[in-house]
Amino acid sequence: MTTFCMMKLLCQATRNENRCAKRFIATLLIQAPQKRVFSPFWRMVPDPTKSTVPGLTQPFCTAEKSYTESKTKAAFGSAGRRIPYRILHVISQDGESLGHMHRAEALKLMDKLDLKLVLLHENAEPPVYRLMTGQQIHEEQLRRAEKNKASPKPGIVQKELSFSSAIAKNDLETKTKQIAQWIEKKYYVKITIRQAKDSNTDMFTLFDKILETVSEKATYLSKPKVTREGVSNCILRHMSDKELKAYQKIEKQKNNAVKKDENEDLK
Repeated sequence: MTTFCMMKLLCQATRNENRCAKRFIATLLIQAPQKRVFSPFWRMVPDPTKSTVPGLTQPFCTAEKSYTESKTKAAFGSAGRRIPYRILHVISQDGESLGHMHRAEALKLMDKLDLKLVLLHENAEPPVYRLMTGQQIHEEQLRRAEKNKASPKPGIVQKELSFSSAIAKNDLETKTKQIAQWIEKKYYVKITIRQAKDSNTDMFTLFDKILETVSEKATYLSKPKVTREGVSNCILRHMSDKELKAYQKIEKQKNNAVKKDENEDLK
């Protein structure tokens, strides 16, 4: 009698187990129409990093998800029509502020004026965009490229010298020797010359004299230019091995040509 009761209880437990399993699977199919693969419930092993509620792959949390995405800085240029921000601060072609605008309104104005929207400050609130012509974008790209070229690369030391255009000959020779020593160490050398009031010396002529003194090793990284009224600067750098070989080849050709002319004059 005892054996019969035990068998009856086992059969009833098996039927209840099968019924619960069917209900569980039916509930999952209704809640998640996507195609998923579930392990049998008797093989489920609790994982402390996952939710204990069946069907959830991540723990429940009301906080926003944090993503570590590596964003690369976009090159300066037209943003086109794909602007991810809803509200923008727009600047006109002439540099005047037009205030905050909805994205659709800014695009409408861009089409009306036949201009391009360019992102200036992404971290501002709201982000700052400017209406520019293609020529303005091109000029700004050239300016930024020149600025990046003039800035010293990581690991390179940049030295600076500043003097007046009325500098004495002996002082200029001393500074030129100092420049040659820095160039020998492969430093960048930024030279700034201020135009003296009573001096008629051309600042660009001084730059050329300095470069001529160290021409066997140095060249312009940034050519002489006027930065503000009465002040000009340039940046010198050490020539690469390829540039040195090309320079020596040209000098050798010049020397051969001079010798040839001298021999012809002697004849």
